Amino acid sequence: MWQKLKFHYSNIPRVFKNIYFLTGIFFVVWMLFIDDNNLMVQYRRHHELSSLLDKREYYLEQIKLTDKEYQELTTNPETQEKFAREHYRMKRDNEDVFVIVEK
Repeated sequence: MWQKLKFHYSNIPRVFKNIYFLTGIFFVVWMLFIDDNNLMVQYRRHHELSSLLDKREYYLEQIKLTDKEYQELTTNPETQEKFAREHYRMKRDNEDVFVIVEK
């Protein structure tokens, strides 16, 4: 029995008997598949970060547009009238407003 084990052990390449090699392989397998921050989690986090950065850019653009509209609305009386007519259905004294609701 021991002779067979000794024979099989001697057929294993020397690099696979090295404790540092085995520890390194164990470490790589642990980090890639078992750890809480494994490869799949890192990929998902990277994808989520990219998505959030895209959303951030979109919202920064929307903030700029809203600030521009706000400045226009607070300084220009014609824009104020247009906004009131469109959003609050306000009218002048000599006008009639008809609201058409589509089904």
